[in-house]
Amino acid sequence: MGKSSIREICKIVGCGFGFPGWPDKFGEALSCFVDENNVSKIKTLSLFSGGGGLDIGFHDAGFEIIESVELESKFYKTLVANSGQGKKFASSNPKNLDIRDYSADGLEDIEFIIGGPPCQTFSAAGRRTGGVKGLDDSRGMLFKEYVRIIKKLNPVGFLFENVYGLVGAQHGIAWNVIRRAFSEIGYNLFYRVLDAADYGVPQHRERLIVVGLRNLCEFKFPRPLFGPDSVDKEPFYNAGCAVSGFELSDEEKKEGLTGMYGYLLDGIPPGLNYSFYTEKMGYPEPVFEWRSRFSDFLYKADPEQPVRTIKAQGGKYTGPFHWNNRNFSVSEFKRLQTFPDDYEICGSRNVAVHQIGNSVPPQFARIIAIAIRMQVFDCGFPFIMDLLDEDEELSFKKNKREMTEIYREKARDAIEKLKFKK
Repeated sequence: MGKSSIREICKIVGCGFGFPGWPDKFGEALSCFVDENNVSKIKTLSLFSGGGGLDIGFHDAGFEIIESVELESKFYKTLVANSGQGKKFASSNPKNLDIRDYSADGLEDIEFIIGGPPCQTFSAAGRRTGGVKGLDDSRGMLFKEYVRIIKKLNPVGFLFENVYGLVGAQHGIAWNVIRRAFSEIGYNLFYRVLDAADYGVPQHRERLIVVGLRNLCEFKFPRPLFGPDSVDKEPFYNAGCAVSGFELSDEEKKEGLTGMYGYLLDGIPPGLNYSFYTEKMGYPEPVFEWRSRFSDFLYKADPEQPVRTIKAQGGKYTGPFHWNNRNFSVSEFKRLQTFPDDYEICGSRNVAVHQIGNSVPPQFARIIAIAIRMQVFDCGFPFIMDLLDEDEELSFKKNKREMTEIYREKARDAIEKLKFKK
Protein backbone atom coordinates (compact mmCIF):
# COMPACT_ATOMS: atom_id res chain seq x y z
CA MET A 1 0.00 0.00 0.00
CA GLY A 2 1.35 3.42 -0.95
CA LYS A 3 1.36 6.51 1.20
CA SER A 4 -2.19 7.69 1.84
CA SER A 5 -3.51 11.16 1.08
CA ILE A 6 -6.13 12.68 3.37
CA ARG A 7 -8.83 11.88 0.79
CA GLU A 8 -7.77 8.22 0.73
CA ILE A 9 -7.59 8.07 4.54
CA CYS A 10 -11.12 9.45 4.83
CA LYS A 11 -12.40 6.96 2.26
CA ILE A 12 -10.70 4.05 4.03
CA VAL A 13 -12.13 4.86 7.48
CA GLY A 14 -15.55 5.55 5.96
CA CYS A 15 -16.19 9.27 6.13
CA GLY A 16 -16.65 12.10 3.66
CA PHE A 17 -14.19 14.88 3.07
CA GLY A 18 -14.02 18.59 2.38
CA PHE A 19 -17.51 19.64 3.50
CA PRO A 20 -18.33 21.95 6.45
CA GLY A 21 -17.46 20.17 9.69
CA TRP A 22 -15.84 17.14 8.04
CA PRO A 23 -13.21 16.83 10.85
CA ASP A 24 -16.12 15.86 13.17
CA LYS A 25 -17.02 12.98 10.86
CA PHE A 26 -13.38 11.98 10.56
CA GLY A 27 -13.10 11.82 14.35
CA GLU A 28 -16.31 9.78 14.62
CA ALA A 29 -15.18 7.35 11.91
CA LEU A 30 -11.78 6.93 13.53
CA SER A 31 -13.35 6.27 16.93
CA CYS A 32 -15.80 3.77 15.39
CA PHE A 33 -12.93 1.92 13.69
CA VAL A 34 -11.16 1.56 17.05
CA ASP A 35 -14.33 0.26 18.73
CA GLU A 36 -15.53 -2.04 15.93
CA ASN A 37 -12.12 -3.66 15.47
CA ASN A 38 -11.51 -4.13 19.21
CA VAL A 39 -8.33 -2.08 19.03
CA SER A 40 -6.85 -1.95 22.52
CA LYS A 41 -7.44 1.33 24.35
CA ILE A 42 -4.41 3.14 25.76
CA LYS A 43 -4.99 4.28 29.32
CA THR A 44 -4.22 7.99 29.29
CA LEU A 45 -3.88 10.78 31.83
CA SER A 46 -4.56 14.37 30.72
CA LEU A 47 -2.83 17.23 32.54
CA PHE A 48 -3.52 20.97 32.07
CA SER A 49 -6.61 19.78 30.19
CA GLY A 50 -8.27 23.14 29.50
CA GLY A 51 -11.46 22.72 27.50
CA GLY A 52 -10.41 19.26 26.28
CA GLY A 53 -9.16 19.85 22.72
CA LEU A 54 -6.14 17.56 23.05
CA ASP A 55 -8.27 15.00 24.89
CA ILE A 56 -10.84 14.85 22.06
CA GLY A 57 -8.23 14.12 19.40
CA PHE A 58 -6.46 11.44 21.41
CA HIS A 59 -9.74 9.87 22.51
CA ASP A 60 -10.82 9.45 18.87
CA ALA A 61 -7.57 7.62 18.09
CA GLY A 62 -8.11 5.11 20.90
CA PHE A 63 -6.49 6.76 23.90
CA GLU A 64 -8.88 6.27 26.82
CA ILE A 65 -8.87 9.37 29.03
CA ILE A 66 -8.92 7.98 32.58
CA GLU A 67 -8.42 11.24 34.42
CA SER A 68 -8.12 14.92 33.46
CA VAL A 69 -6.70 17.66 35.65
CA GLU A 70 -7.59 21.33 35.24
CA LEU A 71 -7.17 24.28 37.60
CA GLU A 72 -9.62 26.74 35.97
CA SER A 73 -13.09 25.99 37.36
CA LYS A 74 -14.72 27.43 34.20
CA PHE A 75 -12.83 24.96 32.01
CA TYR A 76 -13.38 22.14 34.48
CA LYS A 77 -17.16 22.57 34.04
CA THR A 78 -16.73 21.86 30.33
CA LEU A 79 -14.77 18.67 31.08
CA VAL A 80 -17.50 17.53 33.51
CA ALA A 81 -20.25 18.29 30.96
CA ASN A 82 -18.54 15.98 28.44
CA SER A 83 -17.55 13.17 30.82
CA GLY A 84 -19.51 10.14 32.00
CA GLN A 85 -21.79 7.49 30.55
CA GLY A 86 -22.96 8.38 27.06
CA LYS A 87 -20.63 11.40 26.79
CA LYS A 88 -17.41 11.96 24.83
CA PHE A 89 -15.17 10.91 27.71
CA ALA A 90 -17.13 7.96 29.07
CA SER A 91 -14.40 6.75 31.44
CA SER A 92 -12.89 10.07 32.48
CA ASN A 93 -12.73 11.45 36.00
CA PRO A 94 -12.14 15.23 35.80
CA LYS A 95 -10.27 16.84 38.69
CA ASN A 96 -10.47 20.55 39.52
CA LEU A 97 -7.24 21.32 41.34
CA ASP A 98 -3.78 22.83 41.14
CA ILE A 99 -1.30 20.47 39.50
CA ARG A 100 1.00 21.04 42.47
CA ASP A 101 -1.62 19.41 44.70
CA TYR A 102 -2.26 16.47 42.38
CA SER A 103 -0.95 13.12 43.67
CA ALA A 104 -1.89 10.82 40.72
CA ASP A 105 -2.56 8.05 43.23
CA GLY A 106 -4.18 4.86 41.97
CA LEU A 107 -3.11 5.39 38.35
CA GLU A 108 -0.22 2.93 38.17
CA ASP A 109 -1.53 1.41 34.90
CA ILE A 110 -1.43 4.70 32.95
CA GLU A 111 0.37 4.12 29.62
CA PHE A 112 0.47 7.65 28.19
CA ILE A 113 0.24 11.25 29.43
CA ILE A 114 -0.86 14.27 27.41
CA GLY A 115 -0.95 18.00 28.13
CA GLY A 116 0.79 21.32 27.78
CA PRO A 117 1.68 23.51 30.77
CA PRO A 118 0.63 27.19 30.55
CA CYS A 119 2.52 28.86 27.72
CA GLN A 120 1.99 32.61 28.25
CA THR A 121 5.36 33.05 29.88
CA PHE A 122 7.08 31.78 26.68
CA SER A 123 4.66 33.20 24.10
CA ALA A 124 5.11 35.92 21.47
CA ALA A 125 2.37 37.94 23.16
CA GLY A 126 4.30 37.63 26.41
CA ARG A 127 7.44 38.93 24.70
CA ARG A 128 5.62 41.99 23.44
CA THR A 129 3.80 42.85 26.65
CA GLY A 130 6.48 42.30 29.24
CA GLY A 131 9.36 40.25 27.93
CA VAL A 132 9.87 36.51 28.20
CA LYS A 133 10.00 35.57 31.86
CA GLY A 134 10.29 31.88 31.06
CA LEU A 135 11.50 29.90 34.04
CA ASP A 136 11.54 33.07 36.14
CA ASP A 137 7.72 32.98 36.13
CA SER A 138 5.98 30.44 38.40
CA ARG A 139 3.96 29.23 35.40
CA GLY A 140 7.19 28.51 33.56
CA MET A 141 8.19 26.10 36.31
CA LEU A 142 5.02 23.99 36.13
CA PHE A 143 6.80 21.59 33.78
CA LYS A 144 8.48 20.26 36.93
CA GLU A 145 5.09 18.99 38.08
CA TYR A 146 4.73 17.28 34.72
CA VAL A 147 8.12 15.63 35.28
CA ARG A 148 7.16 14.63 38.85
CA ILE A 149 3.99 12.85 37.71
CA ILE A 150 5.71 11.12 34.78
CA LYS A 151 8.44 9.89 37.10
CA LYS A 152 5.83 8.50 39.50
CA LEU A 153 3.64 6.75 36.88
CA ASN A 154 6.43 5.70 34.48
CA PRO A 155 4.23 5.62 31.34
CA VAL A 156 5.40 4.38 27.95
CA GLY A 157 5.47 7.97 26.79
CA PHE A 158 3.95 11.42 26.86
CA LEU A 159 3.05 14.34 24.63
CA PHE A 160 3.97 17.87 25.66
CA GLU A 161 2.51 20.78 23.67
CA ASN A 162 3.58 24.40 23.92
CA VAL A 163 4.21 27.61 21.95
CA TYR A 164 7.04 27.47 19.42
CA GLY A 165 8.80 30.31 21.28
CA LEU A 166 9.67 27.92 24.08
CA VAL A 167 12.71 26.58 22.21
CA GLY A 168 14.34 30.00 21.88
CA ALA A 169 13.12 31.53 25.14
CA GLN A 170 15.87 32.98 27.36
CA HIS A 171 18.44 32.21 24.63
CA GLY A 172 17.60 28.50 24.76
CA ILE A 173 18.39 28.15 28.46
CA ALA A 174 14.79 27.32 29.44
CA TRP A 175 14.46 24.65 26.75
CA ASN A 176 17.75 23.01 27.74
CA VAL A 177 16.61 22.86 31.37
CA ILE A 178 13.32 21.24 30.35
CA ARG A 179 15.02 18.71 28.06
CA ARG A 180 17.49 17.75 30.74
CA ALA A 181 14.71 17.22 33.29
CA PHE A 182 12.92 14.71 31.05
CA SER A 183 16.16 13.02 30.07
CA GLU A 184 17.13 12.50 33.71
CA ILE A 185 14.00 10.41 34.32
CA GLY A 186 14.73 8.19 31.32
CA TYR A 187 12.83 9.67 28.35
CA ASN A 188 14.10 10.34 24.84
CA LEU A 189 12.59 13.51 23.38
CA PHE A 190 11.46 14.05 19.80
CA TYR A 191 10.16 17.48 18.90
CA ARG A 192 9.08 19.66 15.99
CA VAL A 193 7.26 22.92 15.36
CA LEU A 194 4.18 22.07 13.31
CA ASP A 195 1.35 24.14 11.80
CA ALA A 196 -2.18 22.87 12.55
CA ALA A 197 -3.38 23.97 9.09
CA ASP A 198 -1.11 21.30 7.57
CA TYR A 199 -3.26 18.62 9.25
CA GLY A 200 -6.80 19.73 8.42
CA VAL A 201 -7.48 22.66 10.76
CA PRO A 202 -8.86 25.81 9.06
CA GLN A 203 -6.42 27.86 11.13
CA HIS A 204 -2.69 28.53 10.96
CA ARG A 205 -1.43 27.68 14.43
CA GLU A 206 2.26 26.92 14.94
CA ARG A 207 3.00 24.86 18.03
CA LEU A 208 5.90 22.94 19.51
CA ILE A 209 5.00 19.27 19.80
CA VAL A 210 7.23 17.15 22.02
CA VAL A 211 6.90 13.36 22.25
CA GLY A 212 8.82 11.67 25.06
CA LEU A 213 9.38 7.90 24.93
CA ARG A 214 10.87 5.63 27.58
CA ASN A 215 12.14 2.70 25.54
CA LEU A 216 12.20 3.94 21.96
CA CYS A 217 15.03 5.82 20.30
CA GLU A 218 13.14 6.79 17.14
CA PHE A 219 9.92 8.62 16.43
CA LYS A 220 8.86 10.49 13.30
CA PHE A 221 6.17 13.12 13.02
CA PRO A 222 3.43 12.80 10.39
CA ARG A 223 3.83 14.48 7.05
CA PRO A 224 1.33 17.29 6.41
CA LEU A 225 -1.92 16.15 4.84
CA PHE A 226 -2.71 19.61 3.42
CA GLY A 227 -0.71 22.34 1.74
CA PRO A 228 2.48 22.25 -0.36
CA ASP A 229 4.22 19.68 1.86
CA SER A 230 1.42 17.10 1.57
CA VAL A 231 1.63 13.96 -0.56
CA ASP A 232 -0.78 15.24 -3.22
CA LYS A 233 -0.61 19.01 -2.53
CA GLU A 234 -4.13 19.04 -1.10
CA PRO A 235 -5.34 22.66 -0.71
CA PHE A 236 -5.80 23.90 2.84
CA TYR A 237 -9.21 23.43 4.45
CA ASN A 238 -10.41 27.03 4.40
CA ALA A 239 -12.42 29.12 6.83
CA GLY A 240 -15.27 29.77 4.40
CA CYS A 241 -16.04 26.08 3.98
CA ALA A 242 -15.52 25.34 7.68
CA VAL A 243 -18.14 27.75 9.03
CA SER A 244 -20.84 27.53 6.37
CA GLY A 245 -24.26 26.06 7.00
CA PHE A 246 -25.08 27.51 10.43
CA GLU A 247 -28.42 29.06 11.31
CA LEU A 248 -27.34 32.10 13.28
CA SER A 249 -29.47 34.25 15.55
CA ASP A 250 -30.19 37.86 14.63
CA GLU A 251 -27.69 38.94 17.29
CA GLU A 252 -24.98 36.66 15.85
CA LYS A 253 -25.59 37.95 12.33
CA LYS A 254 -25.38 41.59 13.36
CA GLU A 255 -22.68 43.35 11.35
CA GLY A 256 -20.30 46.09 12.47
CA LEU A 257 -18.29 46.93 15.56
CA THR A 258 -18.87 49.80 17.93
CA GLY A 259 -16.34 52.02 19.67
CA MET A 260 -13.48 54.19 18.51
CA TYR A 261 -12.17 51.87 15.79
CA GLY A 262 -15.24 49.78 15.00
CA TYR A 263 -16.12 51.70 11.82
CA LEU A 264 -12.72 50.79 10.31
CA LEU A 265 -13.46 47.06 10.04
CA ASP A 266 -15.77 47.51 7.05
CA GLY A 267 -13.02 48.90 4.80
CA ILE A 268 -10.39 46.23 5.52
CA PRO A 269 -10.06 43.62 2.75
CA PRO A 270 -10.41 39.99 3.96
CA GLY A 271 -7.08 38.63 5.16
CA LEU A 272 -5.72 41.98 6.35
CA ASN A 273 -5.70 43.86 9.65
CA TYR A 274 -5.26 47.39 11.02
CA SER A 275 -2.06 47.77 8.94
CA PHE A 276 -4.30 48.45 5.93
CA TYR A 277 -4.70 51.93 7.42
CA THR A 278 -0.97 52.72 7.65
CA GLU A 279 1.30 54.90 5.56
CA LYS A 280 3.50 51.91 4.70
CA MET A 281 0.55 50.24 2.99
CA GLY A 282 -0.08 53.48 1.09
CA TYR A 283 -3.27 54.50 2.84
CA PRO A 284 -3.86 58.17 1.90
CA GLU A 285 -4.90 59.32 5.39
CA PRO A 286 -3.12 56.93 7.82
CA VAL A 287 -4.90 56.03 11.04
CA PHE A 288 -2.17 53.86 12.60
CA GLU A 289 1.61 53.67 12.73
CA TRP A 290 3.18 50.58 11.18
CA ARG A 291 3.51 47.76 13.74
CA SER A 292 1.83 49.82 16.43
CA ARG A 293 -0.71 47.07 17.25
CA PHE A 294 -0.80 43.30 17.58
CA SER A 295 -1.29 41.48 14.28
CA ASP A 296 -4.79 40.36 15.27
CA PHE A 297 -6.00 43.94 15.83
CA LEU A 298 -8.93 44.42 13.42
CA TYR A 299 -7.87 41.24 11.61
CA LYS A 300 -10.54 40.14 9.15
CA ALA A 301 -10.50 36.49 8.08
CA ASP A 302 -10.17 35.46 4.44
CA PRO A 303 -12.82 32.83 3.58
CA GLU A 304 -10.49 31.24 1.01
CA GLN A 305 -7.70 30.57 3.53
CA PRO A 306 -7.31 29.20 7.05
CA VAL A 307 -7.59 31.97 9.65
CA ARG A 308 -4.64 33.15 11.71
CA THR A 309 -4.20 31.78 15.21
CA ILE A 310 -7.30 32.28 17.36
CA LYS A 311 -6.35 34.04 20.59
CA ALA A 312 -7.66 32.81 23.91
CA GLN A 313 -8.11 36.34 25.19
CA GLY A 314 -8.14 39.72 23.57
CA GLY A 315 -9.77 43.10 23.48
CA LYS A 316 -12.81 44.37 21.62
CA TYR A 317 -10.88 44.68 18.37
CA THR A 318 -9.07 41.34 18.52
CA GLY A 319 -9.76 39.20 15.43
CA PRO A 320 -10.39 37.10 13.59
CA PHE A 321 -13.57 38.83 12.49
CA HIS A 322 -15.90 37.40 9.87
CA TRP A 323 -15.46 38.65 6.29
CA ASN A 324 -19.04 39.99 6.59
CA ASN A 325 -17.77 42.50 9.16
CA ARG A 326 -19.06 40.85 12.33
CA ASN A 327 -17.91 38.67 15.16
CA PHE A 328 -17.75 34.93 14.62
CA SER A 329 -20.31 33.03 16.69
CA VAL A 330 -19.17 30.47 19.28
CA SER A 331 -20.37 27.68 16.93
CA GLU A 332 -18.22 29.10 14.15
CA PHE A 333 -15.21 29.40 16.45
CA LYS A 334 -15.67 25.72 17.34
CA ARG A 335 -15.50 24.85 13.65
CA LEU A 336 -12.38 26.99 13.13
CA GLN A 337 -10.73 25.08 16.00
CA THR A 338 -12.30 21.73 14.85
CA PHE A 339 -14.23 21.12 18.06
CA PRO A 340 -17.18 18.79 17.36
CA ASP A 341 -20.48 20.63 16.89
CA ASP A 342 -22.09 18.61 19.68
CA TYR A 343 -19.25 19.15 22.18
CA GLU A 344 -20.61 21.25 25.03
CA ILE A 345 -18.52 24.29 26.00
CA CYS A 346 -19.75 25.86 29.22
CA GLY A 347 -19.82 29.53 30.13
CA SER A 348 -20.48 32.90 28.51
CA ARG A 349 -19.32 33.78 25.01
CA ASN A 350 -16.05 35.23 26.33
CA VAL A 351 -15.40 32.16 28.50
CA ALA A 352 -16.21 29.83 25.59
CA VAL A 353 -13.87 31.66 23.19
CA HIS A 354 -11.17 31.63 25.88
CA GLN A 355 -11.45 27.85 26.13
CA ILE A 356 -11.50 27.37 22.36
CA GLY A 357 -8.51 29.65 21.75
CA ASN A 358 -6.57 28.06 24.59
CA SER A 359 -6.98 24.51 23.24
CA VAL A 360 -5.10 22.25 20.89
CA PRO A 361 -7.32 21.79 17.80
CA PRO A 362 -8.77 18.25 18.05
CA GLN A 363 -8.10 17.49 14.35
CA PHE A 364 -4.43 18.37 14.82
CA ALA A 365 -4.33 16.15 17.92
CA ARG A 366 -5.96 13.24 16.04
CA ILE A 367 -3.22 13.08 13.42
CA ILE A 368 -0.45 13.28 16.03
CA ALA A 369 -2.21 10.58 18.07
CA ILE A 370 -2.47 8.29 15.02
CA ALA A 371 1.28 8.65 14.39
CA ILE A 372 1.98 7.77 18.03
CA ARG A 373 -0.31 4.71 17.96
CA MET A 374 1.29 3.43 14.78
CA GLN A 375 4.90 3.79 15.91
CA VAL A 376 4.75 3.38 19.69
CA PHE A 377 1.78 1.07 20.30
CA ASP A 378 1.92 -0.86 17.01
CA CYS A 379 -1.69 -0.20 16.07
CA GLY A 380 -2.57 -1.30 12.55
CA PHE A 381 -4.81 1.40 11.11
CA PRO A 382 -5.96 0.46 7.58
CA PHE A 383 -3.86 3.13 5.90
CA ILE A 384 -0.22 4.15 5.72
CA MET A 385 0.67 7.57 7.04
CA ASP A 386 3.69 9.22 5.47
CA LEU A 387 6.25 10.36 8.05
CA LEU A 388 8.77 13.20 8.04
CA ASP A 389 12.48 12.55 8.08
CA GLU A 390 14.27 14.08 11.06
CA ASP A 391 16.10 16.73 9.02
CA GLU A 392 13.27 17.43 6.58
CA GLU A 393 12.18 21.06 6.55
CA LEU A 394 8.58 22.18 6.21
CA SER A 395 7.57 25.23 4.21
CA PHE A 396 4.98 26.92 6.45
CA LYS A 397 7.25 29.86 7.27
CA LYS A 398 8.00 30.40 3.58
CA ASN A 399 4.27 30.15 2.83
CA LYS A 400 3.58 32.79 5.47
CA ARG A 401 6.00 35.20 3.79
CA GLU A 402 4.43 34.54 0.40
CA MET A 403 0.93 35.16 1.76
CA THR A 404 2.13 38.42 3.33
CA GLU A 405 3.16 39.64 -0.12
CA ILE A 406 -0.15 38.54 -1.62
CA TYR A 407 -2.08 40.48 1.01
CA ARG A 408 0.10 43.55 0.54
CA GLU A 409 -0.76 43.52 -3.14
CA LYS A 410 -4.40 43.07 -2.20
CA ALA A 411 -4.16 46.11 0.08
CA ARG A 412 -2.54 48.21 -2.66
CA ASP A 413 -5.34 47.32 -5.10
CA ALA A 414 -8.00 48.23 -2.54
CA ILE A 415 -6.31 51.55 -1.76
CA GLU A 416 -5.99 52.45 -5.45
CA LYS A 417 -9.72 51.84 -5.90
CA LEU A 418 -10.37 53.92 -2.81
CA LYS A 419 -8.32 56.83 -4.20
CA PHE A 420 -10.10 56.59 -7.55
CA LYS A 421 -13.50 56.53 -5.87
CA LYS A 422 -12.56 59.53 -3.72
